[in-house]
Amino acid sequence: MAQPNPLTTPPPGADTKLVPGHVEHTEAHSGAFPPFETSGFLAQLIWLALAFGLLYYLMDKIALPRIQSILHARAERLRADLDQAQAMKAEADAAGVAFETGLRDAQGKARDIAQTTRNTLAAEAETKRKALEAELNAKLVAAEATIRTRTEAAMGNVRSIAGEAASAIVERLTGQAPDRATLDRALDATAH
Repeated sequence: MAQPNPLTTPPPGADTKLVPGHVEHTEAHSGAFPPFETSGFLAQLIWLALAFGLLYYLMDKIALPRIQSILHARAERLRADLDQAQAMKAEADAAGVAFETGLRDAQGKARDIAQTTRNTLAAEAETKRKALEAELNAKLVAAEATIRTRTEAAMGNVRSIAGEAASAIVERLTGQAPDRATLDRALDATAH
């Protein structure tokens, strides 16, 4: 057998009758829907006006000034932040322009310094080269003079050595030493 449901079954002693599919209350309702009853319109309108006036007064004196001060503070903070951002942007733009100008100036100075250094080093190298060439030319002239002097000395010695050798050869071949005048004539004839 089914147990009664406590949620849908009324407690004992309730003033309701159990009808399958329908619950009926014993007290009767009389009249229309309370807000539409014409006998209470004036009282309802007075309470509506008082509630509306009180709500309007509270909104006007408490809530709206607070909201207005919050909105005003927010607008001021936004304006200050925007002004600060604009100032920072202007500073950043100025710093960027200064950086670009400084960079161009530094690059120009670096090119000038490099060109000056290049010209100075080229001039120094040219001066050193000319000094070395002059020194080498002087040494070359001195060496050529030394060679000429030694060549002349050697040639002078060659004549005497050739004369001695020829004299020794003739003496060995003939057994007699040639006279000096004949030997000089023979050497003169071979030298030209």
